[in-house]
Amino acid sequence: MINSIKLKKMFLEFFKINGHEVITNASLIPENDPSALFTSAGMHPLVPYLLGQPHPNGRRLVNVQKCLRTSDIDEVGDSFHLSFFEMLGNWSLGDYFKEKSIPWSYKFLTEKKWLGINKERLYVTVFAGDEKVPRDTESAKIWEELGIPNEKIFYLSRKDNWWGPVGNTGPCGPDTEIFYDTGKEPCGTDCKPGCSCGKYNEIWNNVFMEYNKTLDGEYIPLHQRNVDTGMGVERTVAVLQGKDNVYDTEIFFPLIEKLKKLMDVDEVPETQTRSIRVICDHIRAATFILAEGITPLNVEQGYVLRRLIRGAIRHGRMIGLDKEFLSKLSQIVILSYNDDYPYLKQKEEFIVSELVKEYNRFSNTLARGLNRFNRIAAEKKKIDSKDAFLLYQSFGFPIEITRELGYESGIDVDVNGFHEELMKHQQVSKAGADKRFGSGLADTAEATVKLHTATHLLNEALRQVLGKEIYQKGSNITQKRLRFDFNFDRKITDYELKQVEDLVNKQISKALPVKRIETTLDEAIEMGCQAVFEQKYGEKVSVYIIDDFSKELCSGPHVENTRELGRFKIVKEEGISAGVRRIRAILE
Repeated sequence: MINSIKLKKMFLEFFKINGHEVITNASLIPENDPSALFTSAGMHPLVPYLLGQPHPNGRRLVNVQKCLRTSDIDEVGDSFHLSFFEMLGNWSLGDYFKEKSIPWSYKFLTEKKWLGINKERLYVTVFAGDEKVPRDTESAKIWEELGIPNEKIFYLSRKDNWWGPVGNTGPCGPDTEIFYDTGKEPCGTDCKPGCSCGKYNEIWNNVFMEYNKTLDGEYIPLHQRNVDTGMGVERTVAVLQGKDNVYDTEIFFPLIEKLKKLMDVDEVPETQTRSIRVICDHIRAATFILAEGITPLNVEQGYVLRRLIRGAIRHGRMIGLDKEFLSKLSQIVILSYNDDYPYLKQKEEFIVSELVKEYNRFSNTLARGLNRFNRIAAEKKKIDSKDAFLLYQSFGFPIEITRELGYESGIDVDVNGFHEELMKHQQVSKAGADKRFGSGLADTAEATVKLHTATHLLNEALRQVLGKEIYQKGSNITQKRLRFDFNFDRKITDYELKQVEDLVNKQISKALPVKRIETTLDEAIEMGCQAVFEQKYGEKVSVYIIDDFSKELCSGPHVENTRELGRFKIVKEEGISAGVRRIRAILE
């Protein structure tokens, strides 16, 4: 039996024999590409080389690449969709094209020396063409010559058989996709490859990058034509093992066995199959994202991570898991992938810690949030924008969880209205904060001004004790205390807090002068000033300098000398969100 480990080895061996060099498995987080949150395909790290830059390993490449597609998260729970998966890929950078790529794919799939898949169960699709790009008759002809009957070759639209650029522009082109007939009954007379019923399982995709999409939407023929192929490890293993879904393979077996132990059952009830699948997919994806150093947040990669973790927690509750279980499953993932991804083990402590923290954050409000959802659903028979926003703000429900709950309950959720409410709230919050607190000050009383100056000392002391990557996330200063928020991903030890406190008091005891100068923003940054919320500043900025200890852009006001401050004392340190800490302090 061919398992995932053997499949990966065979694939690399086949293409090495055919002149390809093995390249490394790139990071799940794209480098130097803000247009994408995750590496979603094997070609993603290769874009510069697809555009013509010479690759150090040559023009024929092959690898195994870890990928994550957020577009597939909503489909997780069916037989074959996954958010995280491994992709086998081979590339031609201006070398061979369709004439070699298609026959190689067919040979690897069907020859007994390799995968030995039954030729009779293979179907293919090619690009039907449109007003911008012609029909791909060349690929269809090659398939016919290889023995695929005409009735098993389907011309499909751009939606199905076109691979767009990673961003809005770049290399792209038609593709030909290879499907395996699972043997299921067709869902109707129009059932064909590309149908979502599960009869046809896509196992390989050959992309022919013949064009470069420009900003104005035109498709210009590439000087260097490329081939980019992708074969999903999990899907192909399921086909090779005669399974009708990826979760019945050895890839997910250890996770499902662990879940059964946690549930204290011998077999998973059919009604809980989808929840089991969602948990397995989400914890695998979350483990790999956390290993990249990403933490759960409400933006970008952190939002996707939070959505995955909280989705897993909800489905855990649905199958009776009312204690923290994510860390136990994550350790299974780490062990399973240790040979190919040893860095997972190195990051295990961080991964487990973050999963436990996020579990505790969400589980505390999950039950109350579900109760609120049920009450709203019973009363209104729908979830409007304000309801969805309430569930998000008060109970930590990502909109995707609310939408899924709505689907399960058969009621509508106003997703578009939610996003409008969220944007409105963000704008109001920002305006309110700007109006109420100038430089974070509630007023300009003497005590408030003293605490404001102490905040500058605190900011720099934190950077010296915890690291120069510390920066201010917000502040609020009254006559009684200062509150300072900053980025940091763990609880600060008592020893570190004492160091910070002592460092601030040392500067106070030095009786350092506090000076203000006016300059341009560029000059201030050149001086080494910390520029928090740069967008607030105009052409001329105020810089407050406390001797050689602190330089910050700030609109004031401040004391003239640190000896005016008294003794600085930290009274509380806490986390307020993932990756953000808060310190409260007073002057005695």
